[in-house]
Amino acid sequence: MKKTLVNWLGLLGLISLLSYTAMVLFAPLAYPGYDWKSQAVSDLSAANSPSLTLANQLNALFAPCGIVCAMMICVAIQGRLNKTLRAGLYSFAVMTWVTAVGYTMFPLTESGYAGTFQDFMHGAVTVVVVLLSILSLVLIMIGGYRKRRFLSLAVWATVALIGLLVGGIGVNVVPPEYFGIVQRVSLFAVTGFNAVLGVYLFTGKLIETEYPT
Repeated sequence: MKKTLVNWLGLLGLISLLSYTAMVLFAPLAYPGYDWKSQAVSDLSAANSPSLTLANQLNALFAPCGIVCAMMICVAIQGRLNKTLRAGLYSFAVMTWVTAVGYTMFPLTESGYAGTFQDFMHGAVTVVVVLLSILSLVLIMIGGYRKRRFLSLAVWATVALIGLLVGGIGVNVVPPEYFGIVQRVSLFAVTGFNAVLGVYLFTGKLIETEYPT
């Protein structure tokens, strides 16, 4: 299949993941005393964080590349796939927008939770992102398992959902000194799945010629 610009833009999903990974790995270098095993990733970009500048620089491609990739997927699947799978991919695109806009508008005021209105809104954004992520992954699983051609995508969605739930439940179960570990499982489950979708777009696996059902 001859690749179009839309296909090539799917690679932005991988770039988004790499940008986020670089921030998670290297921003702590500018944060003396940061403990990745117990502290949240959002501490790195809190308003008073010593690593704020470096975190923003390393993470600069995460949101824009993730959004463009998600929107190109929406363009590519118009009139294709089954309705459930389409709805799941559209919901995932909405989630990427909420993530980008919400966390930019409401970063933590300081590491941990200071209890300000901005911190409350940061938490509210997290709740919406998690709910949209679960909804989109479940819909993709249902729609994907219905079609043999998209079985592998449904499996990836299942793995991502398990990672998301492990992280979401784990942060409330594990001892505080391991909070950062389980949170990262949840975060990378979603960002990693966005990269998977980008690869599917790049390879043309999201295109289907038969009528949607």
